[in-house]
Amino acid sequence: MSGILDLLSSDLGKTIINGVSGSTGNDQNKTSSVLTMALPVLMKAMERNASTPQGAQGLMGALNSKHDGSILDNLGGLFGGGVDDNVKVDGAKILGHVLGSKQQGVQQVIGQKAGIDAGSVGDILKVAAPILMGVLGKQARQNNVSSENQLTGMLGGMLGGNKTSNEQSFLESILDADGDGSIIDDVAGMVLGGSKKKGGLGGLLGGLFGK
Repeated sequence: MSGILDLLSSDLGKTIINGVSGSTGNDQNKTSSVLTMALPVLMKAMERNASTPQGAQGLMGALNSKHDGSILDNLGGLFGGGVDDNVKVDGAKILGHVLGSKQQGVQQVIGQKAGIDAGSVGDILKVAAPILMGVLGKQARQNNVSSENQLTGMLGGMLGGNKTSNEQSFLESILDADGDGSIIDDVAGMVLGGSKKKGGLGGLLGGLFGK
């Protein structure tokens, strides 16, 4: 199973980055940085939420219905005439559900590292969240995911399976961010500590945060 960051470096990922960048009016490189940081964080939050039966049931329901992957079949149409407001509203709901009270803090941490304001991070994530759900829905269909264990296994696999403790700590720390800024340097140090090995989440995030 390919990881979420492999997706971003694929042709589909480039289409998503270009489309999100164009539709939100943000610089392409900054959009790419935001998505590279944010998508693993969103998936980690989903993995956390899916660790309860209720959370897993809710996510399974969404992936089996509205977010079955069909959004990926017409990305040209999605980005072509400007992203439909319904998609953004849906994205805002997904973010609220997945991140809850952590949303502002997460957006601030990512924004400071990507060199972009938290509001723009929010705009990018509102468009990206339904696409991410579509990616998960498609994976779930392809892998015949039908149980809670299979769902958390799929999320873990796309996050890179056996992550190093540095990567794990990074994702946990960002999710626990309260937006006061004090956590940011600790998080960067943590990730940089794990960036010696190439590839994987640590390598990519280490490279990003090492700027």
